[in-house]
Amino acid sequence: MMNLNLLSAEQVETLERLIASAEHILITTHSRPDGDALGSSLGWAVYLREHYGKEPAVVVPNGYPDFLRWLPTSERIIRYDKHPEEVQQLFDKAQLVFCIDYNGLNRVDAMEEALTNCAAPRVMFDHHLDPNLPAEVSVSHADLSSASEVVFRVVWQLGGFEELSAKFATSIYCGMMTDTGGFTFNSTRPEIFFIICQLLTKHIDKDKIYRNVYNNYSQWAIRLRGYLMSQKLNVFDDLHASYFTLTRQNIRDFHYVRGDSEGLVNEPLRIKGMKVSISLREDDRVDNKIWVSLRSVDDFSVEEMAKQFFNGGGHFNASGGQLDCTMEEAERITREAIHHYADQLKGK
Repeated sequence: MMNLNLLSAEQVETLERLIASAEHILITTHSRPDGDALGSSLGWAVYLREHYGKEPAVVVPNGYPDFLRWLPTSERIIRYDKHPEEVQQLFDKAQLVFCIDYNGLNRVDAMEEALTNCAAPRVMFDHHLDPNLPAEVSVSHADLSSASEVVFRVVWQLGGFEELSAKFATSIYCGMMTDTGGFTFNSTRPEIFFIICQLLTKHIDKDKIYRNVYNNYSQWAIRLRGYLMSQKLNVFDDLHASYFTLTRQNIRDFHYVRGDSEGLVNEPLRIKGMKVSISLREDDRVDNKIWVSLRSVDDFSVEEMAKQFFNGGGHFNASGGQLDCTMEEAERITREAIHHYADQLKGK
């Protein structure tokens, strides 16, 4: 049997004690949650319900893509930006808080003060570099594919997997799938496919999960994606890099909803020899706010680029950031970033 254990004996004892003694449990994840953030959080909530009989609350700082609303029990999610008083009350009475798929208090944006001031002990499940979130139990492994993989491994080690329903398996599979681009990157370790085999024993429909996430766009979203690749893509052939912009005008013209551009940053990497792809999206509500996504292949680190130029970070081949400036200035910074790494990008 493959060894999936992540916890020390002391961590197992502490985690089980914290769960058993807590009546009011809160599960949190990062701002603008993606498939892994929601999959890992909802999956862990299912485990706490079905194994311990707990009723945890799942809260997120703000909105998430429409194509994730089908996830089992997602109707129970409470958004801080829409219900701040309700979420504050949950923090006030919480006896245990799980911090899933983020490594620092600042990753929850406006919810940071409520999380910081909460007196309850914290448990962190994460896979990002340089964790700095104070917690009673920290399970952080940057070499793992996703927070969903971390959650599965913890559940497996605690002996809770066999009794769990397909709701758990569906959420965890979705999280692992989305954080690896459909298992096309950061997913070469055999443990990942052992986990998938175990999830399939719960009779989940992995093909339907894929369709729900990747084949669930409106016609306007498809038109937008074609327009951006045709008219807004800037390619630096000699540097094997590219970037494209998504402006407020584009958002209005194509009836944009959250998630319509999800994964589009990967598309330019289909160009032969392309090493880096960057997307710049103008916030539709906050002036001079640009959201940045970066992707790379092979041995080029967009994490370093995100830290140095875009106030961000993440993973070696997949990172994000933000800029407080106009789109014109964001484009200038992006070109500067690309040229800064010219020597690395020019190599074969």
